[in-house]
Amino acid sequence: MTSSYSFKAELWLYPGEAGWHFLTLPPDVADDVRAQNAGRSKAFGSVQVSAEIAGHTWQTSLFPDTKTGTYLLPVKKAIRAKARISEGDAVEVRLSVQGT
Repeated sequence: MTSSYSFKAELWLYPGEAGWHFLTLPPDVADDVRAQNAGRSKAFGSVQVSAEIAGHTWQTSLFPDTKTGTYLLPVKKAIRAKARISEGDAVEVRLSVQGT
């Protein structure tokens, strides 16, 4: 069974040299993902997902954010370029959690 979600979030850049861009999951989505994956998360509490933005899909992992109590979705450069999105943009996301 796969759990699927749709939400809108702002793309942001993690401060530092790496230049990682993330979307923060809304609290209600994060709570549901956490409940559905209790005891099944991978390294560092990550959760495997398939994500889609503007028709572009990729496989990645959600990572727990202990500061906010939610999850972070990394958005790689190739997807940002194809979807023509950048830091500060509000982004529509479709997310499917794998293996739930």
